[in-house]
Amino acid sequence: METVHSIDVYQARLNTLMWSLTGGALGLTLLIATSTCLAIGRVLHPVEAIRSQFADLSAHHLDRRVPVPRAGNEIARLATTMNDTLDRLETSVDQQRQFVADASHELRTPLTALRAELELALNRPENAHWPQVVTDALGDTLRLQHLTTDLLLLARLDATNTTPPHSRVLDLAELIRDELTRRPTPSHLTLLPHIATDPVLVYGSYSLLARVLGNLLDNAERHANSTITVRLSNGPDRGEAVLDVQDDGPGIPVEDHQRVFERFTRLDDARARDAGGSGLGLAIAHRITSAHHGALTITPSTRGAHFTLRLPADGTLL
Repeated sequence: METVHSIDVYQARLNTLMWSLTGGALGLTLLIATSTCLAIGRVLHPVEAIRSQFADLSAHHLDRRVPVPRAGNEIARLATTMNDTLDRLETSVDQQRQFVADASHELRTPLTALRAELELALNRPENAHWPQVVTDALGDTLRLQHLTTDLLLLARLDATNTTPPHSRVLDLAELIRDELTRRPTPSHLTLLPHIATDPVLVYGSYSLLARVLGNLLDNAERHANSTITVRLSNGPDRGEAVLDVQDDGPGIPVEDHQRVFERFTRLDDARARDAGGSGLGLAIAHRITSAHHGALTITPSTRGAHFTLRLPADGTLL
């Protein structure tokens, strides 16, 4: 009987120990789970703050930024990257809004003039000089056509970061000679071409590069007093083609050397006497050059404006 009693006692102690271990294990598991939930919540709290702030963003509130945690961990780096992206997005949207506003203004001006001319003629048709009315209306219509064409070209260039369509290896020297031959020079100006005799090979779109040359010459013709110089050569290491277009006009102030390549830019000095430009010519030339992985800059000059175009030779950088 004592043996059976002893076994019962040991069994009871064993059961008590097992229940204690089980309870301890459950308590420890609960403690670990609670601690883990609290730790995860503490870690994910910045993520929730970022998500909440990002969800409130809209096109009208792009000035907001997501909070950056103080700890320099992966979440902080993610928040910094998101804020950098938002900075670029806000800048892009602001530029787009400004472009739309400027384009609307530029389109409204010739439309207003065209409407006024036609309304004036229709109000007193017996006094209207109809050939002149039609001539003036045609001039405004052509200006609208050129402006819309330029806007569409800029939109297409902005919509892609790939190589321009119909690109090929071409001789830039031959392109410039052909364009200068076809282009009439105003009677009061003298064109001085200095074109390399050797081929100057680049990779690009013939029509777009011809547009760059045409826009630079248009700008030079509007502001030159008597002479325009066009010079094309291979770079010192023949790794790039260098085109210079220089006029002998009033020149461009140093502080405006970058601004002239912005859209709808007009200077407030003597070069602003232009009556036919839309303020898009240099912006288009600059954008086309960038699409060809080149650079269009203003070279300091003692007289007149000196534009320098640099393109990779043989398309080695494309």
